[in-house]
Amino acid sequence: QPPQQRVQSEPGFILAVDDLQENRELVARNLSRMGHFVVTAASGEEALQALEQSDVDVVLLDLLMPGMDGREVLRRIKEHPEWRATPVIIISGSQDMDGIIECIEAGADDYLFKPFNPVLLQARIKAGIERKRWHDREEQYRQQLERNEKFIRATFGRYLSDEIVTDILERPEGLELGGDLREVTILMSDIRGFTTLSEKLAPAQVVTMLNRYLGAMTDIIMAHQGTIDEFIGDAILAVFGAPKHGDDDADRALNCALAMQAAMNGINALNEAEGLPALKTGIALNTGDVIAGNIGSERRSKYGFVGHPMNVTSRIEDLTAGGEILISDSTLRSLQGDFQVGDCQEVKVKGIDESIVVHQIQGGTV
Repeated sequence: QPPQQRVQSEPGFILAVDDLQENRELVARNLSRMGHFVVTAASGEEALQALEQSDVDVVLLDLLMPGMDGREVLRRIKEHPEWRATPVIIISGSQDMDGIIECIEAGADDYLFKPFNPVLLQARIKAGIERKRWHDREEQYRQQLERNEKFIRATFGRYLSDEIVTDILERPEGLELGGDLREVTILMSDIRGFTTLSEKLAPAQVVTMLNRYLGAMTDIIMAHQGTIDEFIGDAILAVFGAPKHGDDDADRALNCALAMQAAMNGINALNEAEGLPALKTGIALNTGDVIAGNIGSERRSKYGFVGHPMNVTSRIEDLTAGGEILISDSTLRSLQGDFQVGDCQEVKVKGIDESIVVHQIQGGTV
């Protein structure tokens, strides 16, 4: 007889499950000669215990066993979130094709009839190990992607809104330079007299006071689904309507401004308790079309906004007094809810040819 062909295979961790000791010893002897590490189990219960304790590459499973039979072991393996990808090869002493088909449909990967051919067994073990290795690599890659996503969210989430971070993760092309035209409502706020205040305080006190203020304002803006474009010293520039547009962008922006002013009492109470001065902010809102997208260079860019409405908002903000909210005529026309609107005035501002109509907001929605 010609010598039997040998199948070269990467060594694997094999679990052989059979209630007959001679069968377990035969399988273990053959597979150990081929370089595999083999553990055996005499029952379904022992098999499940071995799977709990070890990272098994392939399970050789006898169908007919007393107590928990092979079908039940197979079912439990395939229902277990950590075991379901482990290849299972059914070994049956009877030519029960209906039973084999039932097991294949239940998730078994292959089958052999006793007495089995050692070369055929090794070939199927090799295929099973390769499937398991592929799954393990895919699982490691998936876990790495999850870690990367968590890192990106944790890192960029401190600077960008959740919508922008999600957009980056779901659409890598979103990182490309460029933008599109969007109608947005722009919010700009500034602490009145901050430069004078900071000159009278130690640097550490300035940082404490500023971080407390910016932290509270950031939470409020994000709670109203705004996108923080940037902090410029004590000034905040936020936008409502990009990257995610909503019909209520202007309403959310104004409700956000009202919440920001309402939060100043709490912030000033903490400042007073630490011997720090009270702060007053002015907030301006303006609605218009801007270019929204990634702006900068290939080496360094940011999600930002460009357009004449940005300049108009800045000029309106210069007009605000401490504790005041001023909105442009375009924002007033965009509002859907009823707000308490006060005095209206038409003003000329530096750098803008046309006059600007602004409205004072006296309080929340009616």
